Amino acid sequence: MIDPAPPVREATLSAAEFRVVADTLHAVSRISLSEAKISLVQSRLARRLRQHQLTSFGEYLRWVKEDPAERMEMVHALTTNHTHFFRENHHLDHLRQTVMPDLQARVSKGEAVRLWSAGCSSGEEPYSLAMVLAGTRREGSRWLSRDVRLLATDLSEPMVAAARAARYPVLAADQIPAAYRSTWLIPDGDSVTIAPELRALVKVLPLNLFGPWPFSRQFDVIFCRNVMIYFAAEARAELESRLVAQLRPGGFLYIGHSERLSGAAAEAATSCGQTIYQRIAT
Repeated sequence: MIDPAPPVREATLSAAEFRVVADTLHAVSRISLSEAKISLVQSRLARRLRQHQLTSFGEYLRWVKEDPAERMEMVHALTTNHTHFFRENHHLDHLRQTVMPDLQARVSKGEAVRLWSAGCSSGEEPYSLAMVLAGTRREGSRWLSRDVRLLATDLSEPMVAAARAARYPVLAADQIPAAYRSTWLIPDGDSVTIAPELRALVKVLPLNLFGPWPFSRQFDVIFCRNVMIYFAAEARAELESRLVAQLRPGGFLYIGHSERLSGAAAEAATSCGQTIYQRIAT
């Protein structure tokens, strides 16, 4: 009788190796990992080890150090991308009821309108914004054919690709109000695809929020929700200040339900709703 082969033991991430991972992630993205995340990190990176037939995290980290492409793959593997359509819907209500009338009036005068979904993940947020802007009837979207642009950015290349594809499981569309769903979604087997008119409105690009911002103008609206919770206080303050400065005077910033502006950013903006801020006109 042949003895069964012993089970393959999965590599264990040591505390020192976790620190290397955490330092690398922070250097690339400014995301901070506490030691409470060691099991999560081991679980996510173990997939990379299995995929490339590596036997230890030490071997993997040597590869990460030498290979910038794999370094970014590691960052992508560790980045949280939880999102859904019409998340924190009170923000979208505020956009539709309070902000849109001014945006439409400015467009009618020939002015440009710019919106930004910063940290857009797989695209559910920017396409939710696009639906709100377009309305529940196709004729209501005509104003968007003028100089209106909606930028969506994310650090993760796989998330950028998913947002560009604009194809989602049918169950994911359940979060979308029926009137928007029937107007702007195209059935595609067990999935749905965002209508071409809205896809044309949204430009999706990769962007590191702590790198250079290649913008030629300020934004009327910025959504950066549930992103800053992953940064330490210093990085949060830096990002908050940059976001507010990137708004035109009177523009609106929407942040996550557990986030608050502080320091210089709070002095430059006024709270006008639950995690909604307006840049003070100077």
